[in-house]
Amino acid sequence: MEDVWSLLLIIFESGSWYAPAIFILFHVFRQFLFIPPAVVCIAGGLLFGMIPGILYSLIGLTGASILFYTMLKQAPAMTNKFIKLKHRLVGQYRDLTVAQVSLLRLIPIIHYHLLSFCLYERNRSFKFFLKASFLANIPFVIFYTVFGEYFGQFNAITGAILIGAILLSSYLLREKVAFIKWREFFHPTT
Repeated sequence: MEDVWSLLLIIFESGSWYAPAIFILFHVFRQFLFIPPAVVCIAGGLLFGMIPGILYSLIGLTGASILFYTMLKQAPAMTNKFIKLKHRLVGQYRDLTVAQVSLLRLIPIIHYHLLSFCLYERNRSFKFFLKASFLANIPFVIFYTVFGEYFGQFNAITGAILIGAILLSSYLLREKVAFIKWREFFHPTT
């Protein structure tokens, strides 16, 4: 296994054209390996530098969003699981805005694909989903790529203040209107 890691490190350090391609593909398929996207963004900043790391991570997360959208369209059972999870954690009549999703993605313990599903449920067209997920990924990628190396230096108080500020900003940017269909509001109890 050490030989594989050594080979990958040599490939990335050589600066060849396929190192970014491997990194982008790893970003797309990292969800099947249960690796958090923040870890991959931090690694991109360390391997390629800040600007290329941000660019490659944005491309990779956009590819991951396209794959996620395709999987939602092809697997209704997965969509139903995300609907139940969203109703339980976010609320049945609550829709998150793109700004809220981009802020909530900064908190590493919040499920990345649940937030992507909130964007999908907001408008199911591919064009809207791709644009919204790209915009929601920009702060996430910049934050984790640029400041990733400083996370080890945060103490618990600084982390709590940062998470509190993000949650407060997310609350202030919420959508203040909820649409409930007539049949859902007055559904007959049996």
